[in-house]
Amino acid sequence: MAPRKQRKIYVLDTSVLLHDHNSINSFEDNYVAIPITVLEELDKFKVGNENKNFEARETIRIIDRLSSTHTLNAWVPLGNGHGGKFKIILDIDLSANDDAEAIFQSKKNDHKILNAAIVLQKQEKSSKVVLVTKDINLRIKGKALDIVAEDYKTGKVKESVTAYRGYSVLENVSAEAIRKLYTTGELKDAKILGKEKHNNHFYVLKSGTSSALAFHGGIEKKVERIDKVYAMGIKPKNAEQAFALHAIMNPEIKLITISGVAGTGKTLLALAGSLEMRNGFDQLILARPIIPLSNRDIGFLPGDAEEKVSPYMQPLFDNLNFIKKQYSENEKKRKVIDEMQADGRIMITPLAFIRGRSLSNCVFIIDEAQNLTPHEVKTIITRAGENTKVILTGDVRQIDTPYLDEQSNGLSYVMDRLKGQDLYCHITLEKGERSELANLANEML
Repeated sequence: MAPRKQRKIYVLDTSVLLHDHNSINSFEDNYVAIPITVLEELDKFKVGNENKNFEARETIRIIDRLSSTHTLNAWVPLGNGHGGKFKIILDIDLSANDDAEAIFQSKKNDHKILNAAIVLQKQEKSSKVVLVTKDINLRIKGKALDIVAEDYKTGKVKESVTAYRGYSVLENVSAEAIRKLYTTGELKDAKILGKEKHNNHFYVLKSGTSSALAFHGGIEKKVERIDKVYAMGIKPKNAEQAFALHAIMNPEIKLITISGVAGTGKTLLALAGSLEMRNGFDQLILARPIIPLSNRDIGFLPGDAEEKVSPYMQPLFDNLNFIKKQYSENEKKRKVIDEMQADGRIMITPLAFIRGRSLSNCVFIIDEAQNLTPHEVKTIITRAGENTKVILTGDVRQIDTPYLDEQSNGLSYVMDRLKGQDLYCHITLEKGERSELANLANEML
């Protein structure tokens, strides 16, 4: 007879529920509990238009449904099909030796949450109590009090995903194949790619001193040659930039992720390639999430809504102005850009301002996408209507939100779930092209 599996009880912190409202149902047949303090914090977050406010409201609705025929101070069925149960942990006085507020000499909500886990440990001696939180410091404090603590792992991708470049370098390719690529522009037989044959993937093909840039994918799944073409006066400076521009301007690809450190040209290429295709769309929308410094809300800034968000949007304006400077004031393409800005066909806006919109017949560029949660990215992409291309740019190693990391952010999530799909393509830009000083900083600092 197999030994009975020890029951686990997961205590969820507010940060987990604000990251994923469905986290309550993500622990299969185990039990899930939240401290009463977490309910109080959710109440504070329920008003607003940001993603965390949406998650707070949805979590409260889920808990309300669970309590429709039960009180919540005892274990109630989760109804998730696995036999899991749920309850609210009430505040209970602990001795000074066990009380986190007394030990850390501070009455904080985090310490009340730690106390809730300690209470469960005492009440449920036959079960393993695990504190789940996306707050690293809270996990450390929990472990200091002999509480098992871990990150919320649902939706986290493998480390290998963030290392995916979207292209391969193949040595010793047949010289005849490279010659044919240059003369005909394509190879209908992709056998030269061997084990490296991937859908919507780029290649640097080498044969001695000869080389060619190529792409495998599309409807016909052929290998086609890639040239370094200009887009609005911007020419790719390396192979990865040529790959990125090809993906942006490929009508068969509807979703693109471009990752890379600062100065590799992610946003500039996305903007230039999109403007080059301007006749195929009604509007070009550039957006980025607002991450205020020191976590302060933008409300403290002076001015109206547009003046408040303008400093956060400046990097997008800088890239647009750089493209405009490729032309003199009287040149047609510069006038076209000015006209598109004037009549709203180019829109630069905070991401929060487009919430709820349906996006049809447009190119939608989201900058700094690594600061979005998987749920936020899914919400954005599912807004895409007919003839819409979505481009996500960012650097998974430079995350500014406190509860995301390289494996749990929205950009990595898309790379993990959509790699190899016909409508999706990814490219990592590795070589900095901003300046020698910027390259030095990226490498040495």
